[in-house]
Amino acid sequence: MRGSLLLRVFRMACVVMLLVAVAMVSAITTMHFAIHGAEVKIPTLKGMTVAEARSQAAGMGLNLDVDNRYYSSDIAAGHILSQSPPAGSVVRREWHVRVSESLGPQKVDVPDTVGADARVAALRLRRAGLQVGVTAKLPWPGAQDNSVLAQDPPAHSHGIAQPSINILVAAPDNTVPDGYIMPDLAGLPVTTAIDQLARVGLKVDPPTYIDVNIPPVGAAGTAPASPVPPGSVITQQPLAGARVDQNTVIKLVASK
Repeated sequence: MRGSLLLRVFRMACVVMLLVAVAMVSAITTMHFAIHGAEVKIPTLKGMTVAEARSQAAGMGLNLDVDNRYYSSDIAAGHILSQSPPAGSVVRREWHVRVSESLGPQKVDVPDTVGADARVAALRLRRAGLQVGVTAKLPWPGAQDNSVLAQDPPAHSHGIAQPSINILVAAPDNTVPDGYIMPDLAGLPVTTAIDQLARVGLKVDPPTYIDVNIPPVGAAGTAPASPVPPGSVITQQPLAGARVDQNTVIKLVASK
């Protein structure tokens, strides 16, 4: 009798353990499908139109964000240039896929904004289908406040990456510079150029001096070319319009 009771208890215990095991396996299986069912593999979006890529991403439960737009001679306008994460990456649904869109080949001519008021410069850029990128301010003696000292890329540039132009704007002497775009130093006395660069914390190598040929007297009826004054800047590196910081070393070549 006692042995029969123990046997029934043992059998019941086995049944309970079996049910617990089945429940655990079921829970693990459910979790597995829940987790992996929420994962998707990023498709190849490069080359698609933005509308096609957005439709495919939405169908897979993904979000598509156009982060940047670039000129490209290889990818037609309105098509995807690049994507992040790359194709084949496994992510969870609702993930944000960031892409850059092609604007096609550069067809706009970059206008010259140097010397113009910053608001006028912005208007010129918008009319050309461009926009103002970074605007940096720099105290510059002799320049009218809010006038453009330099731009990057320079006027009439070809092969620019984005439809935005960074400008350097003249500011009052007491303004703290918030960025640097190299101004055009050509023609300035080299000592003046060095002093003005040093005032904003830019480092300048000792200038290189070279002989400059005296221009010949023009033919009859033409005005002679003006000689280059001794000690004036002839070339500079980086060029006007380039972005620089306080780690950049400026190199100047001046006339003897």
